[in-house]
Amino acid sequence: MATAEKLLVPLEKYLSSGVHIGTKFKTKSMAPFIYKINPAGLSVLNVQKIDERLDIGAKFLAQFEPKDILIVSRRENGWKAAKKFATLIGAKCYTGRYPAGVLTNQQLSTFIEPKVILITDPWPDKNATVDAKSIGIPIAALCDSNNTTQNIDLVIPCNNKGANSLGLVYWILTNQYLKHKGILPKNKEIDVPISEFCA
Repeated sequence: MATAEKLLVPLEKYLSSGVHIGTKFKTKSMAPFIYKINPAGLSVLNVQKIDERLDIGAKFLAQFEPKDILIVSRRENGWKAAKKFATLIGAKCYTGRYPAGVLTNQQLSTFIEPKVILITDPWPDKNATVDAKSIGIPIAALCDSNNTTQNIDLVIPCNNKGANSLGLVYWILTNQYLKHKGILPKNKEIDVPISEFCA
């Protein structure tokens, strides 16, 4: 088991953002990522697995050029973080209502052809998930304890509802994506504070 020193960010940073605090509801598909249930009845996600999956997710996304990546966030707490991530790596982003047919209707002026999609929450972002599945592109998703993961190709467990948690998650993804792309040195961080990712 890796030590705290080997985490992508210090353990305290993870804990203070609430990235590990799930919901009172847990699905069977998210059970492997749940460490325990706290006294308030909330699922507590395994920080080690969150950390591992964030790096795996960034490495997976780094196989694609920024122009081929689409980030989607219907959840308002994720808008700022998703937009900042997209801007810093050069990807396309939809926040708020996902426009119907944008991936499937070639007649639309807004039609785009991403090669991979990253969604902030499989439940509110279900329309984007359905579209991505229908055209056969891989789907990475930030998943909380209450999410079901069918149709998701890569699960990144985390609290996908809190602004501070989503800010930290997207900040880490930005750093790791740029490192795996060879744009950012392995021992450096982006010159943008986490606070700029938080709503």
